[in-house]
Amino acid sequence: MKPAAASPSFSGPFALGVLSTSDQVAFPGLVLPEGRVLDLRTALAEPVLTAREIFERWDELLPRLHELAADETADWRPLEQLRAHAPVEPRQVFQSGANYRQHVIDLEVAHRSPDDPRTVEEARAEIAAVMDRRAAEDLPYVFIGLPSAITGPFDDVVLPDWAEQPDWELELAAVIARPAYRVTVEEALEYVAGYTIANDLTDRATVFRRDMKAIGTDWLRCKNAPGFTPLGPWIVPAESIADPGDLRVTLKLNGETMQDESTKDMLFGIARLVSYISRTSRLLPGDLVLTGSPAGNGMHWGRLLRDGDVMEGSITGLGAQRTRCVAEGTVS
Repeated sequence: MKPAAASPSFSGPFALGVLSTSDQVAFPGLVLPEGRVLDLRTALAEPVLTAREIFERWDELLPRLHELAADETADWRPLEQLRAHAPVEPRQVFQSGANYRQHVIDLEVAHRSPDDPRTVEEARAEIAAVMDRRAAEDLPYVFIGLPSAITGPFDDVVLPDWAEQPDWELELAAVIARPAYRVTVEEALEYVAGYTIANDLTDRATVFRRDMKAIGTDWLRCKNAPGFTPLGPWIVPAESIADPGDLRVTLKLNGETMQDESTKDMLFGIARLVSYISRTSRLLPGDLVLTGSPAGNGMHWGRLLRDGDVMEGSITGLGAQRTRCVAEGTVS
């Protein structure tokens, strides 16, 4: 069993997780900063309660969660004896691409054709102008991910044998609290229950279709292999995060810092993304909105993921995840 971290290190009085022992069905848990866990199925006298159902009843249950977090007589268990799973099973995963200014510039330079007549400086200036126009016209770039790609925050990630350039992309993810359809930017954050960490792994070699460039990007192929979205470990209530637009996103590869950027570099913040998505789709409780990844991906460093690599991802106030990469065919 891969246990959860004994010191969860998140902001606020409590967070939510999904946990288990080796011989137990996973349960939604109330997690305290000092490393104690309460089984919410027992505490709420609802034996089949799921994490998603908590978000479906968020307005009703949030005050009760505060009461339970302060109850010293409850049946608390040590976190270190439990395994942490992905903290929610969403019905829908909305992913934002090209949402960090420096990240997009770096990718544009990395993907330049050898025949591109532009200098590096010219390429950077041109893509910066494109992003400024997108921001002014309120046009985020959002696509759909698969819930089946989600895995736990400490699980191994299998690198498929067809993935030639597997890369990391640590991201802030918002968890939806109640159905949202055609909501304004001003009211959008009222529909967010909390925040968590997602690592949106991507095979760079299959981002763009090789058979017909006019088709464009192939997000199914490059991002949705099983386990390509380590999630969690915790969902921290939105009320405990003072400003989601000012959090530090940090990823270390084998102990070396590769990504270390503030969410201030996002072109479109949480409110604008939620509002934009809701203009077309109906967001549902427990759904995820991934907000894009900052600069410092493997393409930028010229170093892609390989067997044995260990990724450690953290975001201010949300804790940390740790995942090991395992080549397909070597999994025991």
